[in-house]
Amino acid sequence: MPDETHPTALFDRRAWRLHRARARRAGTVDFLRHEVNDRLLDRLEVVNRAFPVALDLGAADLSLTRLLAQRPGTARVVAAEPAPLTGARPDIAADPEFLPFCDAGFDLIASSLALHWAGDLPGALVQLRRILKPDGLLLAALFGGQTLVELRTVLFEAELAEEGGVSPRVSPTIELSDAAALLQRAGFAMPVADGETITVTYPDLLALLRDLRGMGETNALAARRRGFLRRATLARAAAIYAERFAMPDGRIPATFEVVFLTGWAPHPDHAKPRPRPRRRIG
Repeated sequence: MPDETHPTALFDRRAWRLHRARARRAGTVDFLRHEVNDRLLDRLEVVNRAFPVALDLGAADLSLTRLLAQRPGTARVVAAEPAPLTGARPDIAADPEFLPFCDAGFDLIASSLALHWAGDLPGALVQLRRILKPDGLLLAALFGGQTLVELRTVLFEAELAEEGGVSPRVSPTIELSDAAALLQRAGFAMPVADGETITVTYPDLLALLRDLRGMGETNALAARRRGFLRRATLARAAAIYAERFAMPDGRIPATFEVVFLTGWAPHPDHAKPRPRPRRRIG
């Protein structure tokens, strides 16, 4: 496995695993994951075929694992999670960037809210393509570029005002316009990317930050400033959030853009575009 602490690494993967483990122990903030799981399964239901061996990559609370197991034709679902609890399922501790699976082992890979933590998303997609059987399906949901745009804005402005500089606190995310091209570059056939926006409202900034902690979605950037936000910075951020984004009832919105990726491992039976006829010159 490559060195997780390399100075050029985007994420501190040990911190990320600890955040997910803490969230799994708490087990209380799962509403967003369950909503995304339902929307992911809606996309799977339009595919009229069975997938006997499936992988739930980033299994977290195992809710998606259970949904996949209930699907007709499913014989086995392997649950893979970077931060398993001692003595508890999932089956395999696996990071999306360092997959321990053999080639062509799965008919279906489903991943809910894990791949946005891949520092090398193109490389992770290549690995996912490798472990799919021919005509196997990848179906993934990850946070997109508009996720937490309000929080990014207020933290930037508050830190700049209170501390004279900013530290990276919100992870970079994929843009929907780039997603299908990434699938194609990774070798997937018939790539499709679409996005949906989920808006969650909170009474205040502290409630939002508590939920992000409970989801395991707190800052794990390698270049982050260690330690908590200063009290003055947090207070200013809360004030800017309320002033700039508050709704008529006083609650604040948090935007989560979810990008859904669909791609197939190439198979000889897949339809292929006709070659373009050569044009004669002269």
